[in-house]
Amino acid sequence: MSDTLPPCPECSSAFTYQLDALFSCPECGHEWTGAVSTAEPVRDAVGNILSDGDTVTVIRDLKVKGSSQVVKVGTKVRGIRLVGGDHDIDCKVPGIGQMGLKSQFVKKVTG
Repeated sequence: MSDTLPPCPECSSAFTYQLDALFSCPECGHEWTGAVSTAEPVRDAVGNILSDGDTVTVIRDLKVKGSSQVVKVGTKVRGIRLVGGDHDIDCKVPGIGQMGLKSQFVKKVTG
């Protein structure tokens, strides 16, 4: 849900665009996935490493900005996508819709 797209890893062009789950560079034609490529892995509230496609559960009630809705504690969110920025999880919350979450407020569902 970030407004800025990453530069091309091949030619460092800033003119990248997104096609579904892929990023494309119009200058060199390179295509790559939108996975976060940082030195630090994204971790949940208890320290588990998160990855794209994981299922997480919300560990506290979260107010939805600009709305009177609340994401209740225990809400399961399936198929997360990791993105850069402050809200490092992009997901679709059941009953609310598409939104960004902070990894510090979720716990990975194992098993």
